[in-house]
This record gives sequence, structure tokens and C-alpha cells, in this order.
Amino acid sequence: MASIIFVTGNKNKIHEAELILKPFNISVSGVDLSIDEVQADDVEYIAKRAAEDAYKILQTSLIVEDSGLYIDALNGFPGPYSSYVYKTLGIQGILKLMADIKRRNATFKAAVAYTDGSTIKIFTGLSKGWISLEARGEGWGFDPIFVPEGSIKTFGEMSVDEKNFFSHRGKALMNFAKWFSNK
Repeated sequence: MASIIFVTGNKNKIHEAELILKPFNISVSGVDLSIDEVQADDVEYIAKRAAEDAYKILQTSLIVEDSGLYIDALNGFPGPYSSYVYKTLGIQGILKLMADIKRRNATFKAAVAYTDGSTIKIFTGLSKGWISLEARGEGWGFDPIFVPEGSIKTFGEMSVDEKNFFSHRGKALMNFAKWFSNK
């Protein structure tokens, strides 16, 4: 079985990655590093820079993931700043911003950056959907207010396996796994 280090302090992301990568015979080890996250408008660039910085410390093959929620009616806000916006405004803050908005389309985008020191590859995944009128379910981050296309449930109402099927992170990790398995 191949293995990969996933640089993140988010145990939820590690659990999702373990479930997604296991069928590809890839085991995941989570490593929490204190790396300054570059501020940029592009999740691919943020993930790439974080992977390069993490490699300088660990000197081994690894992946890093960055994602954002892009709400059409808010001109793509909060985008790559989703984590900060979640910590400052929270779910209720986004719902308040969306209170009188009928067009609630949104897209979650994830970028997984892989590096082995000489190669860097970026794998992306998108999940199109919409913002619900109220928070439903548990989950983490904006999961309780995002309904992916093809479902009536928010990510917060789904099991981890269900969410991985629809999720942006799941799609990005699957793209990585297909490449990594054939490398």
C-alpha cells in the first residue's frame, strides 16, 4: 500500500481523505504544520505555495488542500477566504447576507497540491449547488448551508460517504488518487 502525508490540522479533512484514498490503496498520515497561508484569490495558488512550504520542512512527498465557497450573488465571496469568513461571520452571517437574495447558486472549489520536491501537481474538484435558506444538519464549515446539485440534502445532513460522492474535496482527491496510483 502506498502512503501520502496530508498536511492539515483539520481532522475532518483527514478522515474524508482516508475514506476516499483507501480504495486506491493509498494510506493517509495527517501532519499539522504551522505554515503561514498566503492570501490570494486563487485556491490553486494557495495550495501550491503551502505544499512548497511544507516540503521545505518535511522533505518528503505530501499533499495540501485548500478550498473555497464561491457564492454567485455575492460575486464569488467568500471564495478562498472561506475559512476566515466562517470564523468571523459564521453560517448565520452568510445567511444574513443572503436574506433577500433569490438566486442562491454557489460552487465549492478544492485544490489538492502534491509535491515530492521536484514535481508539483495540482488537482481540482468542483461541487456546484446552492445556499439553503437555513442551516440544516451538522457537518463543519459551511456544510450545513450548501446543497450540491443532485441532492436535496445539505453537506451537513449527509454521511461522510455521501458527502464524499458530491464534494469538491472528494473530486479533487479522486483526481489525485487516479494520478498517484499510476505514477
